[in-house]
Amino acid sequence: MMMRTLVMTVLMAGSLCSLAAVTSPDGRLTLSPAGSGLSLSYEGRPVVTIDLQADAPLQLTFSRRVTADYQMLSGKRRHCTNEANEYVAAEGAGRIVFRLYNDGLAFRYDGWPQWLQGNDPATYIIPEGTRRWMQQWTDSYEGFFPLDTTYKVKPVPSYSGISASADGWNNRWAYPALTEPADGLFALITEADISRGQSASCLCNDGERYHVVPAPLHPSPSTLHPSPSPWRVVIAGPLQQVVQSTLVTDVSQPCRLTDTSWIHPGLVSWVYWAYNHGSNDYDIICRYVDLAATLRLPYVLIDAEWDTMKDGRTVEDAIAYARSKGVKPMIWYNSSVGWVDGAPTPKFRLNKAEDREREFAWCEQQGVAGVKIDFFSGDDQRNMDYCLDLLECAARHHLLVNFHGATIPRGWQRTWPNLLTTEAVYGAEWYNNVPTFTAKAAAHNATLPFTRNVIGPMDYTPCAFSNSQHPHITTHAHELALTVLFESGLQHLADRPESLLAQPAEVRQLFGTLPAAWDDTRLLAGYPGEQVVMARRSGSTWYVAGINGTDAVRSLPLPLSQLGEGLSLQTAFLDDGNGGWNILSAGSPLPSAVTCQPRGGFIYIFNSITIK
Repeated sequence: MMMRTLVMTVLMAGSLCSLAAVTSPDGRLTLSPAGSGLSLSYEGRPVVTIDLQADAPLQLTFSRRVTADYQMLSGKRRHCTNEANEYVAAEGAGRIVFRLYNDGLAFRYDGWPQWLQGNDPATYIIPEGTRRWMQQWTDSYEGFFPLDTTYKVKPVPSYSGISASADGWNNRWAYPALTEPADGLFALITEADISRGQSASCLCNDGERYHVVPAPLHPSPSTLHPSPSPWRVVIAGPLQQVVQSTLVTDVSQPCRLTDTSWIHPGLVSWVYWAYNHGSNDYDIICRYVDLAATLRLPYVLIDAEWDTMKDGRTVEDAIAYARSKGVKPMIWYNSSVGWVDGAPTPKFRLNKAEDREREFAWCEQQGVAGVKIDFFSGDDQRNMDYCLDLLECAARHHLLVNFHGATIPRGWQRTWPNLLTTEAVYGAEWYNNVPTFTAKAAAHNATLPFTRNVIGPMDYTPCAFSNSQHPHITTHAHELALTVLFESGLQHLADRPESLLAQPAEVRQLFGTLPAAWDDTRLLAGYPGEQVVMARRSGSTWYVAGINGTDAVRSLPLPLSQLGEGLSLQTAFLDDGNGGWNILSAGSPLPSAVTCQPRGGFIYIFNSITIK
């Protein structure tokens, strides 16, 4: 009798514990029952409430301690580590798995009927008055992240996939969505680890309720929404913790490749920004090959329309010329699932498995190092499956991949490390298209490190010292700083050869040594849309870059003690206040702050004796 009583007491205690709050390994993040869902808090301060439409209060039962420890070939950090407490909640015939990491929450459905029927019950509650930086959804993810405190925002007419509520407010939002639920406390909402047969999702709101809505599936019911679902991810904590997080890749599938020795991140000379139709001109391509060779860039991109090259030349001629100069060529393809009619060629070479295999085999035989694939059509299952098919086939033929006009990174860069960059950003290419970017670029650039670039590589195509169709009003040092601030395994330089080659010798030398993959990344200071100071490390060298997103002079802090001991200046690139350069050499004193010009910027390069 006493033993039965003891057993019942233990079982009751276990049940009570499952209803109580659960925590991350460091105890700072807490998940508590809240109505038909859960509430996430950081050090006792509410982060976000998630309504899961559960039939009864969720009972979270501890499952196991999860550890992530893996290497990345590109990204904000080569050696990634994280740990989580995993909890499970039974719900109907399935279950929900929750992982509380020290820097956020990830949850997914396993065999849950609602998910298998194509519905996601998750709804994030973002109260009115909450500061948020959210992009209206468009299939290319090329939009701004303006600061707002309300959902009452008019749709941008030029965006594809416009959706509005009955009273005219935009009600479809893209990932990642950054909020500041309390002063100095941030949450970034996104998703990760999409498998074949699944679609990506977005947020659709009615008032303060932001529902997770998967894109359409296509078309076979037998392959819809295999279980488990993708991970729903909330990165939470101080801004520094959000920016430095690798949670998106932490929860994604491990690398599928046994040999990655052929994958090398690097800088790329890029023709399109200055010459929209330049890749069908052999002489123009040769100029960009020569630029890459002079600056010691490893790659050149031969962009759209290379299949219609003029004057009796062929793309094989251009590839051969690049290789003769020691530059690795990459070439462009139209995905032929998005913009097709009136779009540039080559088209329909990758859609069928047999055509894709033949084309990529030809690329490998010609000595092409990688492919840029453009103009996808959104987040549905067809696009997700197609992207995974492209990555797998490209890997078989040792081809690097750049997805353009495509969805945001969702962790595939860990699973398929030949995916070195993705566009999904309103970048410097837009100087070609409309005058809007001229006035907005500086603040937008100072927002991207806190939003889009947190979740994965971003092919913004930085560093335009001259003008394209529409002028830029950011300074030279601001433009140069973007090559460090914006992480991308393939960093395409957007400018004319004569402009890049006219820069001081120190700037030209930087391009030939600048890493495109990093051992560590640290946010030193900043606030979205205003300013950012970021430090990225390669070996024992720190590259510290900052930009001013405002139209006024600002003093940007430089807290170098966060980086380690024995720092010594190698060189620095600053604005001189008159539209030119102020370049500091080794031996100059280490500053504690930098006076930054309106829309200005800087790079400091330090050698370090010890790493903190």
